[in-house]
Amino acid sequence: MNQSPRIAGPAPRLRVQAMKEYHPPLGSRDKLRLDFNENTLACSPKVREALAEVSAGSLTRYPEREPVEAIVAAHLGLKPEQVALTNGVDEAIHVLFETFLEADDELLLPVPTYTMYEVYASATDARAVAVEAADDLQFPFERLLAAINPRTKVIAIANPNSPSGSAATREQLLEFAARAPHAVLLVDEAYFHFHGETVMDLVGKLPNLVVARTFSKAYGLAGLRLGLLAGPVELMRWVRRVLSPYSVNSLALVCLKAALEDTAYLDWYVGEVLAARSEFEAAVDRLKIRRWPSRANFILVEIGARHEEFVRLMRAAGVLVRDRSSDPGCDGRVRITIGTREQMKHAAVALNEALTALGSGGETQ
Repeated sequence: MNQSPRIAGPAPRLRVQAMKEYHPPLGSRDKLRLDFNENTLACSPKVREALAEVSAGSLTRYPEREPVEAIVAAHLGLKPEQVALTNGVDEAIHVLFETFLEADDELLLPVPTYTMYEVYASATDARAVAVEAADDLQFPFERLLAAINPRTKVIAIANPNSPSGSAATREQLLEFAARAPHAVLLVDEAYFHFHGETVMDLVGKLPNLVVARTFSKAYGLAGLRLGLLAGPVELMRWVRRVLSPYSVNSLALVCLKAALEDTAYLDWYVGEVLAARSEFEAAVDRLKIRRWPSRANFILVEIGARHEEFVRLMRAAGVLVRDRSSDPGCDGRVRITIGTREQMKHAAVALNEALTALGSGGETQ
């Protein structure tokens, strides 16, 4: 019996074939979630109330994000045309890179940092230029500044940074904006609420500054996928050409209004995390584990060669943590999200027991 020759299916673009892949280690997460820097407790009660009031009929209509963008803009002290809501900050990064990066352009990155910058850059024909931090993982200001050249089109700075928790100063960010007027300066303030410092007030005053925010961390809306970009009207006009008009769903828009209104809950949760961070850092110090100073809702700790076993022991104790050993300069290092004080007491016990099991010391009481 003759068999027909096998016909090859359509092939993706060469750029897509060369893209970096990202596989988040999700799966079963029904434990204490100290692995993805989410809100570890719950969203605002007002968000739950808003969800309960959503009618079945309202779900039949396409979402309208402009009215909510106006609310967000007013909340930030900006004009509506300076703000674009996105499907998580990931879409914000993706759209920004698609808008501004061309062949022979360069994306300038301090590393280690958020993985998706390089992933989305690899979908363009631009080149990602990584400037690695020293062992102290502090922001590599001078080396990053020296890497600016005429091909630099976007400079992406997570502030505070993950996984290190370090932060650039306002003066340093202003220097980048001044030294690279031909490039977009993206300041990703995903962890702003735990840091307390921002350059959002400079949006529209600096012609090349774009600020990203997420509602997945302090606000506890990670499951709804909400982020934003804020920038000069002239730049945001081009971003909106690339941005899908319906990428932010109706439920997310309803919940965002409620979350912004409940400042009492937000203030309580942030205060709880900051207090828990201080207590947990003290527990880590008592165990004589190296850690890096953090301005975010997580800390990075040095575990060493047995980092994979450590992560498994913590999971067995009901605590999920994130192994960052594949990040540049982070071999043997693990990131631990900070939750509430009660949650972190449980995490401290698990940490002590895991280290004892590894023979790395630990408290006996």
